[in-house]
This record gives sequence, C-alpha cells and structure tokens, in this order.
Amino acid sequence: MNSYYLTLVLKSDLEEKERKALLDGVVKRLVGNKHSLPSDEGKHSLPSDEGKGDKGDEGDQGKVVKEDFWGNKDLAYPIKRQSKGFYAHFEISADPKGAKGLDKTLKLEEDILRYLLVRR
Repeated sequence: MNSYYLTLVLKSDLEEKERKALLDGVVKRLVGNKHSLPSDEGKHSLPSDEGKGDKGDEGDQGKVVKEDFWGNKDLAYPIKRQSKGFYAHFEISADPKGAKGLDKTLKLEEDILRYLLVRR
C-alpha cells in the first residue's frame, strides 16, 4: 500500500448530486471499496474523519484517510472555458495498480478540469 494525495478541480456548475456521484466513482476506482461521501457540502472536514483518528474508511484494497472539500474557487486562468472550479482533496492509502488505472479514468472524465495525484 502506498499513500497518495489526490486533488481534483471539478466544473463549478455541477449539481451536488452529480458532483457526489463523480467523487464517489473516483474514490471507488482508486480505493476499491464501497466508500460514499456525505452530502454536507458546507463542511470542509467531513464526518468520516471524526471519531476514527487517521484510520478512515477501510476497503479491500485501500482506505481514505482524509477528505476535504475546498469549495468553489476562482481559477488563475480559464481551463476548458471555466473561470471557477470546485476543489476536492483526498489523502488515500491504496494499491499502486489502482493509481495507475485511475490516471486514464481521470483524463477521460469531462467534468474534471484538473487533477493531481502525488505519492507521499
């Protein structure tokens, strides 16, 4: 298992349901479990972190250690004709094979403006 930071910039005009489904799919792809994100958009640190220390949600191939939604922010320059983006940050422990496959998935997803997957 390797530890990763995953930061995503999504289109800001996505509805909450679409955004939640997209983020769930990305996390499931990398971690390989039945992880789901809470729908409370206003919180920056999500309830999955509370009471569990740094253990997070454990799955078959990995776990989500921490999730943060940074919300809608102005972009420094337009990306795909978008001037704002919704930022989401994850700290993940996952299998390296899952990380390699995720790169292709993230490139093909139209609603993801930018992403950064870094091994800690």
